[in-house]
Amino acid sequence: MCEINNREQQKELVKIKRLIAENFTQSDWLDFSLSLGSQDIVDSHPRLLRSLSFGDDDYEGNIIQVLISIIKRDSGNFNEMKSYLAEKYGPTFNSDFISTAHSELPKRVMTFSPQVFEIPNKPQNDKLVTVMYPFTLSKTYDAVKRACDHLGLECKKADDIWVNSTIIQDIFELIVTCHIVVADLTGKNPNVFYEVGIAHALGKTVVPMTQSQSDVPFDLQHHRVLQYHPNDEGYTTLTTLVEQRLSTLKNESFT
Repeated sequence: MCEINNREQQKELVKIKRLIAENFTQSDWLDFSLSLGSQDIVDSHPRLLRSLSFGDDDYEGNIIQVLISIIKRDSGNFNEMKSYLAEKYGPTFNSDFISTAHSELPKRVMTFSPQVFEIPNKPQNDKLVTVMYPFTLSKTYDAVKRACDHLGLECKKADDIWVNSTIIQDIFELIVTCHIVVADLTGKNPNVFYEVGIAHALGKTVVPMTQSQSDVPFDLQHHRVLQYHPNDEGYTTLTTLVEQRLSTLKNESFT
């Protein structure tokens, strides 16, 4: 039996949990468990896959339970799961680094000089959440804003500021200075997709949501997406879902 008492291992386990929570589908769980010889642990857990499918707020706790069970079965599985995730997502995925048993890969830093944007001379605001959405869906923003208000976080959208001569520069500045981007993919809006691409390139945490899974492009389907219905009950539920997600991120990484 293996107990995870080492502080560094505990911190790594939290990173692994967060990486899985943000990206794993049911198919990913199958591949992951098969590679670790632990499919029975995943299949027999009463809540893991169900909470994933329904977006329940106990999903991340279920992930931890399953990961600990896998490691307790074989202590070597701890390094095996790190190797699996490092190979699947790369060492700089979402600005998290998970070391492997075979090598210590350094975190890679990219320096860039964009031609379209001016890099703002402002620090990151760790309590700022930027919302990207089609402007016809104003109730979406209202739902996210309520969630941020409940958590004591700032919430802004592109038309909240007018600092630069072009709106795309204001949007870029919002993305650079925020900690998290919430993006509504409803309607396959090209502007939102463009902004999500910028956010991912800058290493920002992106929380995607949509009214229809068919609006989520293939390249983003490995992310967990918050789905909601465009009615009063749906927007109330969306506020709850966003608040749960931001609360988790706030507890893990906000200063």
